[in-house]
Amino acid sequence: MTPEPLSPTGTDDPVAVPPPGCPAHGAGPGGLRRLYGPDAEDLGAVYEKLRAEHGAVAPALLHEDVPIWVVLGHSENMHMLRTPSQYSRDTRLWTPLQDGTVKPDHPLMPHIAWQPICCHAEGDEHLRLRGAVTGAMSTIDHRGVRRHINRATQHLVNRFCGEGRADLVGQFAEHLPMAVMCEILGMPEEYNDRIVQAARDMLKGSETAIASNAYIMNALTRLATRRRAEPKDDFTSHLLNHPAGLNDEEISQHLRVVLIAAYEATVNLLANVLRVVLTDPRFRAQLNGGQMTVPQAVEQSLWDEPPFSTILGYFAKQDTELAGQRIHKGDGLLLGIAPGNVDPRVRPDLKANMQGNRSHLAFSGGPHECPGQDIGRAIADVGVDALLIRLPDVQLACEEHELRWQASISNRHLVELPVKFAPKPQQDVMQRPSINPMPPQRSNNWQVSAPQSQPPAWEPAAETPVAAAEPARRPGVFRRVLRWWRGN
Repeated sequence: MTPEPLSPTGTDDPVAVPPPGCPAHGAGPGGLRRLYGPDAEDLGAVYEKLRAEHGAVAPALLHEDVPIWVVLGHSENMHMLRTPSQYSRDTRLWTPLQDGTVKPDHPLMPHIAWQPICCHAEGDEHLRLRGAVTGAMSTIDHRGVRRHINRATQHLVNRFCGEGRADLVGQFAEHLPMAVMCEILGMPEEYNDRIVQAARDMLKGSETAIASNAYIMNALTRLATRRRAEPKDDFTSHLLNHPAGLNDEEISQHLRVVLIAAYEATVNLLANVLRVVLTDPRFRAQLNGGQMTVPQAVEQSLWDEPPFSTILGYFAKQDTELAGQRIHKGDGLLLGIAPGNVDPRVRPDLKANMQGNRSHLAFSGGPHECPGQDIGRAIADVGVDALLIRLPDVQLACEEHELRWQASISNRHLVELPVKFAPKPQQDVMQRPSINPMPPQRSNNWQVSAPQSQPPAWEPAAETPVAAAEPARRPGVFRRVLRWWRGN
């Protein structure tokens, strides 16, 4: 999941840019580098140029040449995150917003506009709102969630395992997080292709984004109404009944941000991990050989390709100084997750293995650190592990350079990840993943029973009963630990 439920920075809307050859290309006003347009197609390279020119904190320009500070240093980002007395998440403090430089139709306005959510609050109000979110999350049964992730993964793989080909972005990474989050929120019946499409569409800023947002808000409003009338043991019910007493608008906005921010971040995380497994032979060999576990692979990805590369933003509450730069009251700062993760003072050798080191910035830090990061990790850990067990021979179905990306200031995500493998049979979604699923056990000859109907493909099949005459063998210590780890 993302740093504390929030709206991701950036937009995929096409932005008007000067024609080729126009003097407006290159540096903007004051010679500052732009973080948008054709000169910022590779933002990673732009950040390194800024680091070389200005150090750990650099001036730059957002869309429509709005000034912004980019925090590039790891320690400088952590200082900003951990000093709420100097830096706030309240967008209303931003000078360009107060003086009208940022107009209502600014491309980033959907992500800048203040909302009654914990990531925009501070002080007692932040404690109240965040306390409700973290309180509701504390009730989540993490072992139960891991079991659901496994079942959802089996269900998704069953959809394409017989074809021998798939797109692991469109058919897997974009679906698994939504299936899991709908279960956690308490609306598993809302999970379908339509809600996945709506979530992707509203984040792209397309012409139908408003309608897609309305679709999701309608589902969340119905959910809140049902749970007020009939509470259950799910995130929404606990959020509604928390002593903080969130009002209807606060409930709906937090449900939306928890769902969408967690969804977007985990989609990117899944796609990034799978891409590295498929394109880096050394990485895959370490997984296959046991030198690296899937959780360690996920953590490495959070260092190398965090789901969100930057977050807008933090805002100076007073005149201050950061890395030698004079920051004025009302200035905006980008949380530089990706550039901070590759700060040469922290990672002088980018090829060095970061196993066991969780000091990356992928989940933010300080008062606004992601409260649900363990759920995001679990979706990636269990989902990737189960998929690779089901499809051990999966290979990339194109050349690596043919992979297409969609980039914005906030992130860079794969458009598709085509793969091929030997066709596999479907598997009971209630079983642990297996390369060769065990056939159902036959009843003893003396047992007589009526034939049982098969459940629909979208419903979990019942576990196969074990014959009464065959006492179950107690699994070994290793298998018991493995079952516990996978949530079985």
